[in-house]
Amino acid sequence: MTYALFESGARLAVGDKLAVALAAQAVAGQRPDAPILIFDPDGRQVDFDLRGSPEDLAARLAPAEVEPEAPRGRGRPKLGVVAREVTLLPRHWDWLAGQPGGASVALRKLVEAARREAEAPDRQRRARDAAYRFASAAAGDAPGFEAAMRALYAGDRKGFEAGLAQWPADVAAHARELADL
Repeated sequence: MTYALFESGARLAVGDKLAVALAAQAVAGQRPDAPILIFDPDGRQVDFDLRGSPEDLAARLAPAEVEPEAPRGRGRPKLGVVAREVTLLPRHWDWLAGQPGGASVALRKLVEAARREAEAPDRQRRARDAAYRFASAAAGDAPGFEAAMRALYAGDRKGFEAGLAQWPADVAAHARELADL
Protein backbone atom coordinates (compact mmCIF):
# COMPACT_ATOMS: atom_id res chain seq x y z
CA MET A 1 0.00 0.00 0.00
CA THR A 2 1.50 3.30 -1.11
CA TYR A 3 1.35 6.36 1.09
CA ALA A 4 2.46 9.82 -0.04
CA LEU A 5 4.04 12.75 1.83
CA PHE A 6 3.54 16.31 0.56
CA GLU A 7 4.91 19.63 1.69
CA SER A 8 3.58 22.81 0.09
CA GLY A 9 2.52 20.97 -3.07
CA ALA A 10 5.75 18.99 -3.47
CA ARG A 11 5.67 15.20 -3.14
CA LEU A 12 8.58 14.37 -0.85
CA ALA A 13 8.11 10.63 -0.36
CA VAL A 14 6.05 7.71 -1.59
CA GLY A 15 6.09 4.25 -0.09
CA ASP A 16 4.74 2.06 2.64
CA LYS A 17 3.38 3.51 5.86
CA LEU A 18 6.64 3.30 7.79
CA ALA A 19 8.83 4.77 5.02
CA VAL A 20 6.54 7.76 4.59
CA ALA A 21 6.19 8.26 8.34
CA LEU A 22 9.98 8.23 8.74
CA ALA A 23 10.32 10.79 5.94
CA ALA A 24 7.66 12.96 7.60
CA GLN A 25 9.48 12.65 10.91
CA ALA A 26 12.72 13.81 9.25
CA VAL A 27 11.00 16.80 7.63
CA ALA A 28 9.28 17.73 10.90
CA GLY A 29 12.63 17.48 12.68
CA GLN A 30 14.31 19.82 10.20
CA ARG A 31 11.38 22.21 9.72
CA PRO A 32 8.93 21.94 12.65
CA ASP A 33 6.48 24.39 11.08
CA ALA A 34 6.49 22.71 7.66
CA PRO A 35 2.96 22.22 6.27
CA ILE A 36 3.18 18.47 5.65
CA LEU A 37 0.29 16.30 4.50
CA ILE A 38 0.28 12.50 4.42
CA PHE A 39 -2.18 10.56 2.29
CA ASP A 40 -3.10 6.88 2.37
CA PRO A 41 -3.65 4.79 -0.80
CA ASP A 42 -7.35 5.76 -0.80
CA GLY A 43 -6.57 9.48 -0.93
CA ARG A 44 -7.47 10.07 2.71
CA GLN A 45 -5.33 12.46 4.71
CA VAL A 46 -3.81 10.63 7.68
CA ASP A 47 -1.86 11.74 10.72
CA PHE A 48 0.95 9.79 12.32
CA ASP A 49 2.35 10.33 15.77
CA LEU A 50 5.87 11.43 14.78
CA ARG A 51 7.23 11.78 18.33
CA GLY A 52 10.27 9.90 19.52
CA SER A 53 13.07 8.16 17.70
CA PRO A 54 12.72 6.36 14.36
CA GLU A 55 12.67 3.11 16.35
CA ASP A 56 9.75 4.41 18.46
CA LEU A 57 7.90 5.34 15.29
CA ALA A 58 8.57 1.93 13.75
CA ALA A 59 7.28 0.22 16.90
CA ARG A 60 4.06 2.28 16.83
CA LEU A 61 3.42 1.58 13.15
CA ALA A 62 4.30 -2.12 13.24
CA PRO A 63 1.29 -4.26 12.38
CA ALA A 64 -0.41 -5.69 15.44
CA GLU A 65 0.13 -9.38 15.92
CA VAL A 66 -2.96 -11.38 15.11
CA GLU A 67 -3.89 -14.01 17.62
CA PRO A 68 -4.55 -17.41 16.10
CA GLU A 69 -8.20 -18.27 15.77
CA ALA A 70 -9.70 -20.82 18.11
CA PRO A 71 -10.28 -24.18 16.48
CA ARG A 72 -13.59 -24.25 14.71
CA GLY A 73 -16.29 -26.78 15.26
CA ARG A 74 -17.67 -29.09 12.64
CA GLY A 75 -19.91 -27.99 9.82
CA ARG A 76 -20.10 -25.14 7.36
CA PRO A 77 -18.38 -22.47 9.50
CA LYS A 78 -15.20 -24.32 8.56
CA LEU A 79 -15.80 -23.05 5.01
CA GLY A 80 -16.33 -19.47 6.15
CA VAL A 81 -20.09 -19.55 5.68
CA VAL A 82 -21.90 -16.91 7.73
CA ALA A 83 -25.61 -17.14 8.44
CA ARG A 84 -27.63 -13.92 8.05
CA GLU A 85 -31.26 -13.09 7.51
CA VAL A 86 -32.52 -12.51 3.97
CA THR A 87 -35.99 -11.14 3.33
CA LEU A 88 -37.55 -11.95 -0.03
CA LEU A 89 -40.99 -12.03 -1.58
CA PRO A 90 -42.76 -15.40 -1.79
CA ARG A 91 -42.23 -15.61 -5.56
CA HIS A 92 -38.46 -15.19 -4.98
CA TRP A 93 -38.42 -18.00 -2.42
CA ASP A 94 -40.41 -20.19 -4.84
CA TRP A 95 -37.87 -19.57 -7.59
CA LEU A 96 -34.92 -20.20 -5.26
CA ALA A 97 -36.45 -23.44 -3.99
CA GLY A 98 -36.55 -24.76 -7.55
CA GLN A 99 -32.87 -24.09 -8.23
CA PRO A 100 -30.32 -26.90 -8.18
CA GLY A 101 -28.62 -26.97 -4.78
CA GLY A 102 -31.34 -24.94 -3.11
CA ALA A 103 -31.64 -21.32 -2.08
CA SER A 104 -28.17 -20.93 -0.54
CA VAL A 105 -26.31 -22.20 -3.60
CA ALA A 106 -28.45 -20.09 -5.95
CA LEU A 107 -27.93 -16.94 -3.84
CA ARG A 108 -24.16 -17.50 -3.67
CA LYS A 109 -24.01 -17.92 -7.47
CA LEU A 110 -26.09 -14.76 -8.01
CA VAL A 111 -23.89 -12.73 -5.64
CA GLU A 112 -20.66 -13.96 -7.26
CA ALA A 113 -21.99 -13.14 -10.74
CA ALA A 114 -23.01 -9.65 -9.60
CA ARG A 115 -19.59 -9.10 -7.97
CA ARG A 116 -17.78 -10.08 -11.18
CA GLU A 117 -20.03 -7.84 -13.27
CA ALA A 118 -19.56 -4.84 -10.96
CA GLU A 119 -15.79 -5.27 -10.47
CA ALA A 120 -14.64 -2.75 -13.09
CA PRO A 121 -17.22 -0.05 -12.26
CA ASP A 122 -16.50 -0.47 -8.53
CA ARG A 123 -12.76 -0.14 -9.08
CA GLN A 124 -13.30 2.99 -11.20
CA ARG A 125 -15.61 4.51 -8.56
CA ARG A 126 -13.09 3.83 -5.78
CA ALA A 127 -10.30 5.40 -7.87
CA ARG A 128 -12.34 8.52 -8.59
CA ASP A 129 -13.35 8.85 -4.95
CA ALA A 130 -9.71 8.50 -3.86
CA ALA A 131 -8.64 11.20 -6.34
CA TYR A 132 -11.43 13.47 -5.12
CA ARG A 133 -10.51 13.02 -1.44
CA PHE A 134 -6.85 13.70 -2.19
CA ALA A 135 -7.56 16.71 -4.41
CA SER A 136 -9.97 18.21 -1.89
CA ALA A 137 -7.29 18.20 0.81
CA ALA A 138 -4.27 19.03 -1.35
CA ALA A 139 -5.78 21.35 -3.96
CA GLY A 140 -9.28 22.27 -2.83
CA ASP A 141 -8.58 25.96 -3.33
CA ALA A 142 -6.46 25.58 -6.47
CA PRO A 143 -7.61 27.15 -9.73
CA GLY A 144 -9.53 24.66 -11.85
CA PHE A 145 -10.41 22.40 -8.90
CA GLU A 146 -14.16 22.34 -9.52
CA ALA A 147 -13.79 21.87 -13.26
CA ALA A 148 -11.29 19.06 -12.71
CA MET A 149 -13.61 17.26 -10.28
CA ARG A 150 -16.61 17.58 -12.59
CA ALA A 151 -14.50 16.16 -15.42
CA LEU A 152 -13.19 13.39 -13.16
CA TYR A 153 -16.67 12.12 -12.36
CA ALA A 154 -17.79 12.56 -15.97
CA GLY A 155 -14.87 10.42 -17.14
CA ASP A 156 -13.60 13.35 -19.25
CA ARG A 157 -9.82 12.88 -19.36
CA LYS A 158 -9.16 16.07 -21.35
CA GLY A 159 -11.30 18.16 -19.01
CA PHE A 160 -9.59 16.61 -16.00
CA GLU A 161 -6.16 17.41 -17.43
CA ALA A 162 -7.25 20.97 -18.22
CA GLY A 163 -8.39 21.42 -14.61
CA LEU A 164 -5.06 20.11 -13.30
CA ALA A 165 -2.99 22.41 -15.52
CA GLN A 166 -2.59 25.15 -12.89
CA TRP A 167 -1.97 22.85 -9.93
CA PRO A 168 1.49 22.13 -8.50
CA ALA A 169 3.05 19.43 -10.70
CA ASP A 170 3.39 16.82 -7.94
CA VAL A 171 -0.19 17.31 -6.74
CA ALA A 172 -1.52 17.00 -10.28
CA ALA A 173 0.58 13.88 -10.91
CA HIS A 174 -0.66 12.21 -7.71
CA ALA A 175 -4.28 13.07 -8.56
CA ARG A 176 -3.78 11.51 -12.01
CA GLU A 177 -2.32 8.35 -10.47
CA LEU A 178 -5.23 7.98 -8.07
CA ALA A 179 -7.90 8.80 -10.67
CA ASP A 180 -6.87 6.02 -13.05
CA LEU A 181 -8.74 7.65 -15.96
